[in-house]
Amino acid sequence: MDGVSYQRFPTIKIREVKDDYCKFELRDTDASMANALRRVMIAEVPTIAIDLVEIDVNSSVLNDEFIAHRLGLVPLTSDRAMSMRFSRDCDACDGDGQCEFCSVEFHLRAKCINDQTLDVTSKDLYSSDHTVVPVDFSDSSSAYGTTENKGIIIVKLRRGQELRLRAIARKGIGKDHAKWSPAATVTFMYEPEIHINEELMQTLTLEEKRAWIESSPTKVFDIDPNTQQVFVCDPEAYIYDEEVIKKAEAMGKPGLIDIRAKEDSFIFTVESTGGVKAAQLVLNSIDILKQKLDAVRLSEDTVEADEQFGELGAHMRGG
Repeated sequence: MDGVSYQRFPTIKIREVKDDYCKFELRDTDASMANALRRVMIAEVPTIAIDLVEIDVNSSVLNDEFIAHRLGLVPLTSDRAMSMRFSRDCDACDGDGQCEFCSVEFHLRAKCINDQTLDVTSKDLYSSDHTVVPVDFSDSSSAYGTTENKGIIIVKLRRGQELRLRAIARKGIGKDHAKWSPAATVTFMYEPEIHINEELMQTLTLEEKRAWIESSPTKVFDIDPNTQQVFVCDPEAYIYDEEVIKKAEAMGKPGLIDIRAKEDSFIFTVESTGGVKAAQLVLNSIDILKQKLDAVRLSEDTVEADEQFGELGAHMRGG
Protein backbone atom coordinates (compact mmCIF):
# COMPACT_ATOMS: atom_id res chain seq x y z
CA MET A 1 0.00 0.00 0.00
CA ASP A 2 1.24 3.50 -0.80
CA GLY A 3 2.82 5.08 2.28
CA VAL A 4 1.29 8.50 1.51
CA SER A 5 -2.14 7.19 2.50
CA TYR A 6 -0.97 7.03 6.13
CA GLN A 7 0.21 10.62 6.19
CA ARG A 8 -1.43 12.96 8.70
CA PHE A 9 -1.01 16.66 9.36
CA PRO A 10 -2.34 17.10 12.92
CA THR A 11 -3.23 20.54 14.25
CA ILE A 12 -3.51 21.70 17.84
CA LYS A 13 -5.68 24.51 19.18
CA ILE A 14 -5.06 25.64 22.75
CA ARG A 15 -8.18 26.37 24.78
CA GLU A 16 -6.94 26.99 28.30
CA VAL A 17 -3.51 26.99 29.93
CA LYS A 18 -2.58 27.21 33.61
CA ASP A 19 0.55 26.04 35.42
CA ASP A 20 -1.01 22.73 36.40
CA TYR A 21 -3.86 22.47 33.86
CA CYS A 22 -4.12 22.52 30.09
CA LYS A 23 -6.99 21.92 27.68
CA PHE A 24 -6.51 21.69 23.92
CA GLU A 25 -7.99 20.30 20.71
CA LEU A 26 -6.11 17.77 18.58
CA ARG A 27 -7.51 17.60 15.06
CA ASP A 28 -6.83 15.91 11.71
CA THR A 29 -5.38 12.72 13.14
CA ASP A 30 -6.70 9.39 14.45
CA ALA A 31 -7.16 7.66 17.80
CA SER A 32 -3.81 5.87 17.59
CA MET A 33 -1.91 9.16 17.65
CA ALA A 34 -4.12 10.63 20.37
CA ASN A 35 -3.64 7.59 22.59
CA ALA A 36 0.10 7.46 21.91
CA LEU A 37 0.39 11.10 23.02
CA ARG A 38 -1.64 10.39 26.14
CA ARG A 39 0.42 7.35 27.12
CA VAL A 40 3.72 9.18 26.57
CA MET A 41 2.54 12.03 28.81
CA ILE A 42 1.65 9.62 31.62
CA ALA A 43 4.50 7.13 31.42
CA GLU A 44 7.47 8.39 29.39
CA VAL A 45 8.05 12.09 30.07
CA PRO A 46 10.92 12.11 32.61
CA THR A 47 10.79 13.84 35.98
CA ILE A 48 12.96 13.84 39.10
CA ALA A 49 11.91 11.99 42.25
CA ILE A 50 13.60 10.76 45.42
CA ASP A 51 14.91 7.26 44.75
CA LEU A 52 17.32 6.53 47.61
CA VAL A 53 16.82 7.36 51.29
CA GLU A 54 19.44 6.89 54.02
CA ILE A 55 17.87 7.39 57.45
CA ASP A 56 20.24 8.29 60.30
CA VAL A 57 17.69 8.80 63.09
CA ASN A 58 13.98 7.92 63.12
CA SER A 59 12.12 7.86 66.42
CA SER A 60 8.75 8.78 64.86
CA VAL A 61 5.74 6.44 64.84
CA LEU A 62 6.29 5.63 61.13
CA ASN A 63 8.86 3.04 60.13
CA ASP A 64 11.75 3.79 57.76
CA GLU A 65 10.17 2.16 54.70
CA PHE A 66 6.94 4.13 55.15
CA ILE A 67 8.80 7.44 55.30
CA ALA A 68 10.98 6.53 52.30
CA HIS A 69 7.85 5.71 50.28
CA ARG A 70 6.23 9.03 51.20
CA LEU A 71 9.38 10.94 50.26
CA GLY A 72 9.44 9.27 46.84
CA LEU A 73 5.92 10.52 46.13
CA VAL A 74 6.72 14.19 46.91
CA PRO A 75 6.67 16.00 43.50
CA LEU A 76 9.88 17.86 42.71
CA THR A 77 10.37 20.68 40.19
CA SER A 78 11.67 18.85 37.13
CA ASP A 79 12.30 21.50 34.50
CA ARG A 80 15.85 20.22 33.95
CA ALA A 81 14.84 16.53 33.83
CA MET A 82 14.96 16.39 30.03
CA SER A 83 18.64 17.42 30.01
CA MET A 84 19.71 15.28 32.99
CA ARG A 85 21.24 11.83 32.57
CA PHE A 86 19.64 8.61 33.71
CA SER A 87 21.78 7.29 36.60
CA ARG A 88 22.22 3.93 34.83
CA ASP A 89 23.69 5.72 31.77
CA CYS A 90 25.85 8.24 33.62
CA ASP A 91 29.53 7.84 32.78
CA ALA A 92 30.61 10.54 35.27
CA CYS A 93 29.83 8.29 38.25
CA ASP A 94 29.92 4.91 36.45
CA GLY A 95 26.21 4.32 37.05
CA ASP A 96 26.43 4.90 40.80
CA GLY A 97 23.73 7.55 40.49
CA GLN A 98 25.17 10.00 43.00
CA CYS A 99 26.87 12.72 40.96
CA GLU A 100 25.73 16.23 40.01
CA PHE A 101 24.93 15.20 36.42
CA CYS A 102 22.38 12.50 37.30
CA SER A 103 21.19 13.17 40.86
CA VAL A 104 20.25 15.79 43.44
CA GLU A 105 20.93 15.40 47.15
CA PHE A 106 18.41 16.33 49.88
CA HIS A 107 18.79 16.57 53.65
CA LEU A 108 16.10 16.62 56.32
CA ARG A 109 16.66 17.31 60.03
CA ALA A 110 13.72 17.76 62.38
CA LYS A 111 13.23 17.36 66.14
CA CYS A 112 10.24 18.21 68.33
CA ILE A 113 11.40 20.05 71.45
CA ASN A 114 8.07 21.13 72.96
CA ASP A 115 4.72 19.61 73.88
CA GLN A 116 3.05 20.59 70.60
CA THR A 117 2.98 18.24 67.62
CA LEU A 118 5.56 19.13 64.97
CA ASP A 119 4.56 18.69 61.33
CA VAL A 120 7.51 17.59 59.19
CA THR A 121 6.70 18.61 55.63
CA SER A 122 8.26 18.83 52.18
CA LYS A 123 9.33 22.38 53.17
CA ASP A 124 11.88 20.75 55.50
CA LEU A 125 13.68 19.04 52.59
CA TYR A 126 16.83 21.03 51.78
CA SER A 127 18.14 20.54 48.25
CA SER A 128 21.70 20.72 46.90
CA ASP A 129 20.28 22.19 43.67
CA HIS A 130 18.02 25.25 43.84
CA THR A 131 16.33 24.25 40.55
CA VAL A 132 15.13 20.92 42.01
CA VAL A 133 12.99 21.53 45.08
CA PRO A 134 9.63 20.24 46.39
CA VAL A 135 6.73 21.73 44.44
CA ASP A 136 5.21 24.81 46.06
CA PHE A 137 1.42 24.69 45.93
CA SER A 138 0.82 28.03 47.69
CA ASP A 139 -1.72 30.25 45.97
CA SER A 140 -2.54 33.76 47.15
CA SER A 141 -5.91 33.59 45.39
CA SER A 142 -6.90 30.38 47.18
CA ALA A 143 -10.59 30.03 47.97
CA TYR A 144 -9.67 28.75 51.43
CA GLY A 145 -8.50 32.17 52.50
CA THR A 146 -4.91 31.22 53.39
CA THR A 147 -1.73 32.27 51.63
CA GLU A 148 0.61 30.15 53.75
CA ASN A 149 1.86 26.93 52.22
CA LYS A 150 2.99 24.42 54.81
CA GLY A 151 4.04 21.83 52.25
CA ILE A 152 3.13 18.15 52.05
CA ILE A 153 3.13 16.45 55.45
CA ILE A 154 5.63 13.58 55.65
CA VAL A 155 5.31 12.68 59.35
CA LYS A 156 4.22 14.21 62.67
CA LEU A 157 6.57 14.26 65.66
CA ARG A 158 5.77 14.49 69.37
CA ARG A 159 8.07 15.78 72.13
CA GLY A 160 11.51 14.19 71.98
CA GLN A 161 10.97 12.46 68.61
CA GLU A 162 13.49 13.12 65.84
CA LEU A 163 13.99 12.47 62.12
CA ARG A 164 17.31 12.87 60.31
CA LEU A 165 17.92 11.58 56.80
CA ARG A 166 19.72 12.01 53.50
CA ALA A 167 17.94 11.41 50.19
CA ILE A 168 19.06 11.14 46.56
CA ALA A 169 16.67 12.20 43.80
CA ARG A 170 17.15 10.80 40.29
CA LYS A 171 15.66 11.10 36.84
CA GLY A 172 13.09 8.48 35.83
CA ILE A 173 9.86 7.82 33.93
CA GLY A 174 6.40 6.72 35.01
CA LYS A 175 6.83 3.40 33.22
CA ASP A 176 9.40 2.45 35.89
CA HIS A 177 7.47 3.78 38.88
CA ALA A 178 4.40 6.00 39.33
CA LYS A 179 6.40 8.49 41.45
CA TRP A 180 8.10 9.65 38.24
CA SER A 181 4.84 10.30 36.38
CA PRO A 182 4.46 14.05 35.71
CA ALA A 183 0.71 13.80 35.08
CA ALA A 184 -2.03 13.64 37.69
CA THR A 185 -4.47 12.78 34.90
CA VAL A 186 -4.55 12.93 31.10
CA THR A 187 -7.84 12.30 29.30
CA PHE A 188 -9.18 12.79 25.81
CA MET A 189 -12.64 12.49 24.34
CA TYR A 190 -13.98 12.40 20.80
CA GLU A 191 -15.56 15.71 19.87
CA PRO A 192 -19.31 15.04 19.46
CA GLU A 193 -21.29 16.17 16.40
CA ILE A 194 -24.94 16.70 17.38
CA HIS A 195 -27.80 17.31 14.94
CA ILE A 196 -31.41 17.92 16.04
CA ASN A 197 -34.25 16.99 13.65
CA GLU A 198 -36.10 20.30 13.82
CA GLU A 199 -39.23 18.98 12.07
CA LEU A 200 -39.69 16.17 14.59
CA MET A 201 -38.85 18.49 17.47
CA GLN A 202 -41.71 20.81 16.48
CA THR A 203 -44.17 17.96 16.98
CA LEU A 204 -43.33 17.83 20.71
CA THR A 205 -45.15 19.86 23.33
CA LEU A 206 -43.19 22.15 25.66
CA GLU A 207 -43.52 19.62 28.49
CA GLU A 208 -42.24 16.82 26.25
CA LYS A 209 -39.30 18.96 25.19
CA ARG A 210 -38.39 19.63 28.81
CA ALA A 211 -38.75 15.96 29.73
CA TRP A 212 -36.51 15.02 26.81
CA ILE A 213 -33.86 17.60 27.80
CA GLU A 214 -33.91 16.44 31.42
CA SER A 215 -33.32 12.83 30.36
CA SER A 216 -29.69 13.80 29.73
CA PRO A 217 -27.65 13.51 32.95
CA THR A 218 -25.44 16.39 31.78
CA LYS A 219 -26.50 19.84 30.57
CA VAL A 220 -26.16 19.39 26.80
CA PHE A 221 -29.47 20.90 25.58
CA ASP A 222 -31.63 23.85 26.59
CA ILE A 223 -34.78 25.68 25.49
CA ASP A 224 -34.79 29.20 24.09
CA PRO A 225 -37.24 31.13 26.37
CA ASN A 226 -38.46 33.28 23.49
CA THR A 227 -38.86 30.85 20.58
CA GLN A 228 -39.18 27.67 22.71
CA GLN A 229 -36.72 26.02 20.34
CA VAL A 230 -34.45 23.27 21.66
CA PHE A 231 -30.79 23.99 20.99
CA VAL A 232 -27.40 22.49 21.84
CA CYS A 233 -25.89 24.63 24.60
CA ASP A 234 -22.81 22.52 25.43
CA PRO A 235 -22.01 19.66 23.03
CA GLU A 236 -18.86 18.68 24.95
CA ALA A 237 -20.91 17.93 28.06
CA TYR A 238 -22.30 14.88 26.25
CA ILE A 239 -20.87 11.69 27.73
CA TYR A 240 -21.96 9.21 25.04
CA ASP A 241 -24.54 7.63 27.34
CA GLU A 242 -27.27 7.65 24.63
CA GLU A 243 -29.95 8.55 27.22
CA VAL A 244 -31.51 11.23 24.97
CA ILE A 245 -31.62 8.75 22.06
CA LYS A 246 -33.38 6.16 24.26
CA LYS A 247 -35.80 8.83 25.54
CA ALA A 248 -36.67 9.88 21.97
CA GLU A 249 -37.38 6.26 21.03
CA ALA A 250 -39.51 5.81 24.16
CA MET A 251 -41.52 8.89 23.13
CA GLY A 252 -42.10 7.36 19.71
CA LYS A 253 -39.79 9.83 17.97
CA PRO A 254 -36.82 7.81 16.65
CA GLY A 255 -34.45 9.98 14.66
CA LEU A 256 -35.16 13.04 16.82
CA ILE A 257 -31.45 13.41 17.50
CA ASP A 258 -28.34 12.26 15.65
CA ILE A 259 -25.11 12.14 17.64
CA ARG A 260 -21.83 11.02 16.14
CA ALA A 261 -18.23 11.17 17.31
CA LYS A 262 -15.79 12.96 15.03
CA GLU A 263 -13.15 10.30 14.51
CA ASP A 264 -10.40 12.81 13.71
CA SER A 265 -11.02 15.37 16.45
CA PHE A 266 -10.12 15.02 20.14
CA ILE A 267 -10.37 17.23 23.20
CA PHE A 268 -7.50 16.72 25.65
CA THR A 269 -7.44 17.61 29.34
CA VAL A 270 -4.03 17.50 31.04
CA GLU A 271 -3.46 17.94 34.78
CA SER A 272 0.12 18.10 36.04
CA THR A 273 1.44 17.11 39.47
CA GLY A 274 3.34 20.40 39.46
CA GLY A 275 6.79 19.02 38.71
CA VAL A 276 6.49 20.07 35.08
CA LYS A 277 4.05 22.76 33.91
CA ALA A 278 1.12 21.32 31.96
CA ALA A 279 2.02 23.13 28.71
CA GLN A 280 5.65 21.99 28.95
CA LEU A 281 4.45 18.45 29.64
CA VAL A 282 2.60 18.44 26.31
CA LEU A 283 5.65 19.81 24.45
CA ASN A 284 7.99 17.29 26.09
CA SER A 285 5.66 14.42 25.21
CA ILE A 286 5.64 15.48 21.54
CA ASP A 287 9.46 15.58 21.52
CA ILE A 288 9.68 12.10 23.05
CA LEU A 289 7.11 10.71 20.62
CA LYS A 290 9.20 12.11 17.74
CA GLN A 291 12.32 10.45 19.17
CA LYS A 292 10.55 7.11 19.44
CA LEU A 293 9.30 7.30 15.86
CA ASP A 294 12.76 8.32 14.60
CA ALA A 295 14.25 5.34 16.45
CA VAL A 296 11.89 3.02 14.57
CA ARG A 297 12.46 4.70 11.22
CA LEU A 298 16.24 4.63 11.53
CA SER A 299 16.57 1.27 13.27
CA GLU A 300 19.11 -1.01 11.63
CA ASP A 301 17.95 -4.00 13.64
CA THR A 302 14.70 -4.60 11.75
CA VAL A 303 13.90 -7.77 13.71
CA GLU A 304 14.01 -5.94 17.02
CA ALA A 305 11.95 -3.05 15.62
CA ASP A 306 9.35 -5.42 14.21
CA GLU A 307 9.03 -7.22 17.54
CA GLN A 308 8.46 -3.93 19.33
CA PHE A 309 6.36 -2.01 16.81
CA GLY A 310 5.04 -4.64 14.39
CA GLU A 311 3.56 -3.40 11.13
CA LEU A 312 4.10 0.25 12.07
CA GLY A 313 7.86 -0.25 12.24
CA ALA A 314 7.97 -2.00 8.86
CA HIS A 315 5.78 0.73 7.32
CA MET A 316 7.96 3.57 8.63
CA ARG A 317 11.04 1.94 7.09
CA GLY A 318 9.21 1.81 3.79
CA GLY A 319 8.61 -1.96 3.96
